[in-house]
Amino acid sequence: MPSIISTKTSGGGGIAVTGDTSGIMQLASSDGTTAVTIDTNQNATFANTINTPNTFGFKNRIINGAMMIDQRNAGASVTLSTTTQFPVDRFPAYKGTSGATVTAQRSTVVPSGFINSLLFTVSTGASPASGDINGFWQAIEGFNVSDLGYGTANAQTVTLSFWVRSSVTGTYSVSFNNASVDRFYVANYVINSANTWEQKTVTITGDTSGTWNTGNGTGLQIVWDLGYGSSFNGTAGSWGASAIRRISGSVQLAATTGATFYITGVQLEKGSTATSFDYRPYGQELALCQRYYEAFYAINSAYGNGSNGCDYTVYYKVSKRASPTVTIASTSGIVNWPSPIIGTVSTETAEISQSSVSSTGFARLGVNLTISAEL
Repeated sequence: MPSIISTKTSGGGGIAVTGDTSGIMQLASSDGTTAVTIDTNQNATFANTINTPNTFGFKNRIINGAMMIDQRNAGASVTLSTTTQFPVDRFPAYKGTSGATVTAQRSTVVPSGFINSLLFTVSTGASPASGDINGFWQAIEGFNVSDLGYGTANAQTVTLSFWVRSSVTGTYSVSFNNASVDRFYVANYVINSANTWEQKTVTITGDTSGTWNTGNGTGLQIVWDLGYGSSFNGTAGSWGASAIRRISGSVQLAATTGATFYITGVQLEKGSTATSFDYRPYGQELALCQRYYEAFYAINSAYGNGSNGCDYTVYYKVSKRASPTVTIASTSGIVNWPSPIIGTVSTETAEISQSSVSSTGFARLGVNLTISAEL
């Protein structure tokens, strides 16, 4: 007969833990119904379904949150400007303040448990004008947040967590918005100690108003403020229609010469509790990034004639979010293929062609492509 090892009751209910000499353990409710059986090999059998939020599947809606993937730069520094730059995959950045010089790159300065972070360095600081934009963000595809139910009465609470380190202490702002950029929520976090890694957690209620994309466009965008101008000031803690990114008095990092800002371990998950970081295999993380951007080298040989020319099809490593912009970055090994051009482009392939090869017979082309379907 099993013997009761321990019991715990509350409000008339309870749990009984029983075990026998064979080493089998059972967890039962107060009415004696077995809920879980654990055998001698530590295999657990559940009598009913398990309610374990954010434990299985794609709990982290952020891609490349550990800053591992950098297809464009391989860790090299990028000088930010009024043209959007990608210092690492899926995290574009922008510097709009004239007179400020800000660089960004993947770094190996990290908190425990990580090997990469994203570093911003202000070489020359300048005060942002009222309409200036200085920051970085991630646009999350609508398919990946469709279950959050934004724009409906069932909009879900989400929690953003990340590790951050800066030379400038104080209150910082992070904001959330929809694709139409007409629904905004600003939250604040505080960096307490200079040059010290700190984990921050921000929980926001779901937006029951507005229009939210649930397809292959931007479903939810998260923006970290590094010095937006005063025109973007607003009130934190609630959803609204005004274009706000920060609260008055929050740190404008772009104004401080010599300032540094590191971030890693970025995670967005359903619910009001931040859980441990969702480490995915490197290959899986790379493939997730390649849905939006891919650097590709292709080489092909063909036989053509002066009237038909030559062409060949490039098959992407990963299907793209939408029909991408394909650019020839460079060519090599050209034989009788003087001016390759991009032809028909789809989410799966791109055609590279030449309408009139300079001579009949053998033709060869090597080409480096960039394939971008970024949000």
